[in-house]
Amino acid sequence: MQKQILQSGSLQLALRVYEAAGTARASVVIGGAMGVRQDYYAPFAGWLSSQGYRVTTFDYRGSGESLPDTADGGLRGFRADLLDWASDYEAVIDAAKAALPEAPLYLLGHSLGAQLPGFLNNQRKVDGMLSVAAGSGYWRDNAPQLKRMVLYFWYVLVPVATRLFGYFPGRKLRKVGDLPAGVMMQWRKWCLDPQYSVGAEGESARRSYGRVTFPVLALSITDDELMTWRGTQNLINLYVNAPRSFERISPAELQVRRIGHFGFFREQFSQSLWPRTAQSLERMGLASALPAKVASMTG
Repeated sequence: MQKQILQSGSLQLALRVYEAAGTARASVVIGGAMGVRQDYYAPFAGWLSSQGYRVTTFDYRGSGESLPDTADGGLRGFRADLLDWASDYEAVIDAAKAALPEAPLYLLGHSLGAQLPGFLNNQRKVDGMLSVAAGSGYWRDNAPQLKRMVLYFWYVLVPVATRLFGYFPGRKLRKVGDLPAGVMMQWRKWCLDPQYSVGAEGESARRSYGRVTFPVLALSITDDELMTWRGTQNLINLYVNAPRSFERISPAELQVRRIGHFGFFREQFSQSLWPRTAQSLERMGLASALPAKVASMTG
């Protein structure tokens, strides 16, 4: 694994590159979930590189190792929103494609990492996306246990704490993680809109999602404590012109008690879910030649 610094506009992004064992068959860029540092994906990224993929992980600006260059490295007053994070994603894709220009490039988006590609300007460089535990964040699409407290979260805790601290102090509150104010308040806007990102951002966002034509495979986890099956469908169907397919994964099928929203990337699944990822990526090339369709597997 190599740590790298990438310039994205006036900011520097922290990357980690896991070179393939032997000749790389493709590049994979892992887009992380909201508030999740790239080091969480390190075991999975290392394993995937052993399967012949060149893997890149990164921290969005204002998170993880991509903190602002200030005296205290703090987020108070730091300006960034979700569209800036989409630009960061874009810059990482550009770098990964430049490093391996003749090979396919795939996105592996965990939660938010499968939402932001709808805003990319370099979608033509992407050959497919594997979405993991991703869905619309619209509050009515949230899992039941989350829905019970989410209106307090969005209408009281988020605006009050963000205004008070100048950023969202998620670590203090034990919710999500520390996030730039602009990211949190824009995410709030998305999550309160029935059409999520395209409803909140308007027609230009809808057209941007509509320009995606690479295949998208969504893996939905049946015991996901954050995302519901309906939420997954509502998100992936924003990619209206992409070949779309869905698979449901349950703990029972793997003979485990729990997977959840974050479990896919834990090493306990290195012999089950991780090989499934490699198989899915291998099928992406074939899927890109097929007409757009929606298929579901209840698992």
